Amino acid sequence: MHTDSHGWFDAHLDLAFLAETGRDMHAGTDDCRGRYQPAAVTLPSLAEGGVGRVLATVFTEAVEDPSSLDAETGAFAYPLGNRDAAYVCGMRQLKLYHAWHDAGLITLPNRAPASEPATPPALRVGVLIENADPITDPDELDLWVDGGVVAVGLAWVTRGHYACGNGVASEGKNTGLTDAGRALVARMDELGVIHDASHLNDRSLADLFDATDTRIIASHSNCRALLGDRQRHLTDDAIREIVRRDGVIGLNLCSAFLDDSCWETGRATIDDGVRHIEHVCEIAGDRRHVGMGSDMDGGFASDRLPEGIDRPADMERIAESLNGRGWSDDDIAGFRTGNWRRVFDL
Repeated sequence: MHTDSHGWFDAHLDLAFLAETGRDMHAGTDDCRGRYQPAAVTLPSLAEGGVGRVLATVFTEAVEDPSSLDAETGAFAYPLGNRDAAYVCGMRQLKLYHAWHDAGLITLPNRAPASEPATPPALRVGVLIENADPITDPDELDLWVDGGVVAVGLAWVTRGHYACGNGVASEGKNTGLTDAGRALVARMDELGVIHDASHLNDRSLADLFDATDTRIIASHSNCRALLGDRQRHLTDDAIREIVRRDGVIGLNLCSAFLDDSCWETGRATIDDGVRHIEHVCEIAGDRRHVGMGSDMDGGFASDRLPEGIDRPADMERIAESLNGRGWSDDDIAGFRTGNWRRVFDL
């Protein structure tokens, strides 16, 4: 297993989305402008926090009312069912990662640098498609993989072309994977693309478990047993199955996803986060199947993160808490980077 004593692998950051909403990703957090202020994540703040590897998302959202789209939301949102529009939104974000790669700011898999940088970029990025709708056909997946995609979640919150997200009830007909979804799962397996279970509703996740015997991760999901009964997070049985397949579950740092009392106001605590980490470990019987999937200020400001965590550098406080609970240096190194690096060669 790869291990690092310092540094972080964060398996869920909406970097392109934040740029699309007006954040200057090249500035410090005090000067980055854009929505979701105060801000936590920019490229400099990741470097300052020792975040060296990430899964950076292509985030797109289907909307039922096309009239709600404007110049800003149209960069990542598309009319429900319009797969060509979804493709444009998703490819626009992928091309942004390509531009950062060509500028020597990040390293993407499967892409040569535009020119050999004097020093290698500090940030190694694998692209995670959070909602598969931009992939207009399973046979098109090759194009995305060549562009740096290493993982795909079949749906976001709504009903999509391939599966249903966590906002769709799992009861009744047509609430799981579609025929196209099963075809995409098979193509992902052929190309070695990792399945991300975060955001699938229960029926779609059960169908995914049935459709493939390969590794499945949850890039940014917490434990349903410690929260209200919402499909957004994992049941203990789902955790067991992901662990059985040697997958990894990423801790989501949104306060409302750590403590149910924080939905409207307030911030969770670091101890709340540690409870979710240790719940996964208790089910797994080891500390090899949990990591960071912070989703840090991806659609919310940093004041909705746990108290004491305002920037990536503050994730050190989680490591310190685990140390105080008797975690070994190797276990903490696994949580930081090693567990994810067992899955992703970044």
